[in-house]
Amino acid sequence: MLLVIDDMPSNIETLYEICKEDYEVCMATSGQQALEFCQTRQPHLILLDVEMPEMDGHEVCRRLKSDLLTDNIPVIFVTANNDPLEEARALDEGVTDFITKPFHARVVLARVRTQLTLKYQTDLLRTLALTDGLTGVANRRHFDTTLQNEWRRCARARHSLALILIDVDFFKRYNDHYGHQAGDDCLQCIASALRAMLNRSHDLIARYGGEEFVYILPDTSLEGAEKKACEMEAAVRALAIPHEKSDVAEFVTISVGVAACIPARGEDAADLLGCADRQLYAAKQAGRGQIKSLQFVADGKPTS
Repeated sequence: MLLVIDDMPSNIETLYEICKEDYEVCMATSGQQALEFCQTRQPHLILLDVEMPEMDGHEVCRRLKSDLLTDNIPVIFVTANNDPLEEARALDEGVTDFITKPFHARVVLARVRTQLTLKYQTDLLRTLALTDGLTGVANRRHFDTTLQNEWRRCARARHSLALILIDVDFFKRYNDHYGHQAGDDCLQCIASALRAMLNRSHDLIARYGGEEFVYILPDTSLEGAEKKACEMEAAVRALAIPHEKSDVAEFVTISVGVAACIPARGEDAADLLGCADRQLYAAKQAGRGQIKSLQFVADGKPTS
């Protein structure tokens, strides 16, 4: 998907005609409109006019590159200015390439194709760097980044954000009894079952550490997160992985802590994570193999 940003409809129409056969082309006629678009849909490439009223291309690019949600989107400047100093300035701001006016269709398509290929390769490397090697779900680094992004997004939209923290019951006993290879196989099976329950592209499951997993559920109420947690707990039991050393059941089970809140600007996402962690601790103290949950108010005051 390409996003063309230009205050001149004729320029947008020209670029649309050039690219429409190969790409989904979206458009914005101002910098502010483009920034708002990118908060809800992230294009794979942006074609950005430099000379625009109110907010020029340089300012739009700076704002895109300062936001973790959009800083990885490559930006091609569309300009009639061939001044080397302007080109150097744009490169310093994070622009990846230039398309000069008047447009030449083959040149436009070649530059677009090149930048999309580079983005695909970069995204692939980033995915590998953000994936847990054993279970194939997101790793802790990916979780930390995503949590901060979703916290800010939900704070802007005043939407609820939910976390589900999961711990495999008596996993050390499992490892000691069945061996570490069996332990790895167990974690892989659980991760696969939990990942299969992702229903939306913006939900995330990550390995939090050791035998712990965590779900990020944006735009989800506590009630919705509790329902999802119940489904997860049942799905792991349904795997029927034998666990002779468990005090909960003859099969592997999980304990689950759930927390949700409407994020507040200036507050910290770590508070919501801490609330979910306390609920997980409560579930384990209550006998494991169960779920505890709490609605959290993002001013530091939990509510029951």
